[in-house]
Amino acid sequence: MKTSVLKFCIVIFVFFNLSNSYVFAQKEVQTFTAKNAIYLDLGGNAGQYAFSYGRLFHEKGLLKVIGSAGFALWADRVQGKTVFNPAVPLEVSGLIGKRDHHLELGFGVTPHLATSLNFNSETSELEDKVVFESLLPFRIGYRYQKPKGGFFFRIGYTPFFNVPVGGREDWSFEPRFAGISFGKSF
Repeated sequence: MKTSVLKFCIVIFVFFNLSNSYVFAQKEVQTFTAKNAIYLDLGGNAGQYAFSYGRLFHEKGLLKVIGSAGFALWADRVQGKTVFNPAVPLEVSGLIGKRDHHLELGFGVTPHLATSLNFNSETSELEDKVVFESLLPFRIGYRYQKPKGGFFFRIGYTPFFNVPVGGREDWSFEPRFAGISFGKSF
């Protein structure tokens, strides 16, 4: 496991070093006129998937701050049937870049419902139980977004914490997680 994490870190390091010349080759900082984006999240902050809306709410020089919210119905398989539970990924990201290419750093929270099986000691039967859970993801990645709008794309490394809100009793950390998003900014 340690070697796979080390390999992943090396790949990210090489990627950012190779893309570094393109980011700094841009001459002037352009003001974003396309402040909204709609997109599909796969993995990442969304956990499984989500349809999301993002809005740029602060811009100064190279720094842009974006907030986003999404919605998904995650499928859980319990006792041979599929149950769909809602999830609402929320995220705040900072973008660093001059024009189309940006380094993206962010954090968020993804509250969701989950279905689990619990043993009822009084009736000696398994029962379906819906519990409230939450993820606390972090993001470091690349974001392609033109200041005037159009195609939007991002990819990132998104480790997260599982928060012990519902049925669990302790925090857990998942360091091997990534995500990709694509959509349209306007």
